[in-house]
Amino acid sequence: MQFTELNINTPLLNALEDKEYTIPTTIQAKAFSVVMSGADMVGIAQTGTGKTLAYLLPCLRLWKYNTDRYPTIMVLVPTRELVKQVIEEVKSMTTYMNFVSVGVYGGANINVQSKKVSEKHDLIVGTPGRLMDLVLNGSLKTKKIKKLVIDEMDEMLNLGYRHQILNVFDLIPDKRQNMLFSATLQDEVETFVKTLFHNTEIVEAAPSGTPVEDIEQLAYTVPNFFTKINLLNHLLLNDDTMSKVLVFVTGKKLADNIFEGLDPQLKETFAVIHSNKSQNKRFAAVDNFKNDVHRGLIATDIIARGLDIEGVSHVFNFDLHPLPENYMHRTGRTGRAGKKGVAIAFITEKAQKKKEEIETMMKQPIPTLELLEEVEVSTVIAPHEMTVIDMPTLKIKLPSREDSGAAFHTKKDKNMKVNIRKSRSDVMRAKYKKPQRRASKKK
Repeated sequence: MQFTELNINTPLLNALEDKEYTIPTTIQAKAFSVVMSGADMVGIAQTGTGKTLAYLLPCLRLWKYNTDRYPTIMVLVPTRELVKQVIEEVKSMTTYMNFVSVGVYGGANINVQSKKVSEKHDLIVGTPGRLMDLVLNGSLKTKKIKKLVIDEMDEMLNLGYRHQILNVFDLIPDKRQNMLFSATLQDEVETFVKTLFHNTEIVEAAPSGTPVEDIEQLAYTVPNFFTKINLLNHLLLNDDTMSKVLVFVTGKKLADNIFEGLDPQLKETFAVIHSNKSQNKRFAAVDNFKNDVHRGLIATDIIARGLDIEGVSHVFNFDLHPLPENYMHRTGRTGRAGKKGVAIAFITEKAQKKKEEIETMMKQPIPTLELLEEVEVSTVIAPHEMTVIDMPTLKIKLPSREDSGAAFHTKKDKNMKVNIRKSRSDVMRAKYKKPQRRASKKK
């Protein structure tokens, strides 16, 4: 099937032609007719399958121009990077349409965003928290919303946005079409859908955990953090095919440590992105990576979900995420749009169990290679790798209250003595039974 076979109008077809998109992905083809029918829909598809265009195409096809300044389409996404990406996709698809879109997110000046959303716009994309802020300050009106899209729902719940999403449902009209896209159909997501959606159709492109065929997966057995650094430097310095590289790590501090451990030649071509970085630095890092200004990006999982970065040649799992599903989200950054990609994981002894869980989920093994002879094995143990000694807790038996007496009690007789100062005459009278007088001094 090609896009020309779908019920798409000329402005959208021209935009698709400009982007050189001719064949829809599975989720795009399956979701189009369901959304066009007006039914509530849940789309389940692994990362990298074009979920953004899967909801944008039918929503834009159904959109009709109106003079009302309030938006009719609302899209909820988990991160500011994804807000920026969706807005870029909307603008590229509405080149031949008189269509206005606005993106909002936390960390930016709310006064500037309030001014934007108070002006005429047709679609708004935002993180749930900032959308609620704008509704509460009166700048965003939701009474005309006809279509609500929740993108990356499982990640939304992981980030704790459940309360804000429920508030959004309370503020928009009851008569609307709901769409939800997620990589997995967790129990919490399923409960959410059953509670708030009506006559829902589930469209599944590929079960969660299905590996992408265009991605070659490899793993190296490594003993520790600094050996991982040595291996990463060796591969990047000696393999020219690693032209556009993403290095994923679980912690923010570790991401900074990896960058510090890079060979000086590589530092100039790499950047770091995580939630402690400012908004401008995060945007600049992603833009430089997209535009090939930088060869590589060291990132936490903040960008593993949803971001569409074309041409990523290699993805490194410097460490494995606790959740097996996140391995798929990370590796899904490569092997996109029909291009080949390579995913390489560094596996320590402690990470073997996580690797087995991933293999069980994918129903296929990850080929494991021995450490290259040219790579120096470090004997230095990083602080975060040091074994924490579990000291036993000493339990002291305290007397029970039943065994103890009252806090205040009567003194014993021997302690009833009261010190009273006596004069000498009283002492002598008590001793001799009669008053005693001192003799007068002789003159």
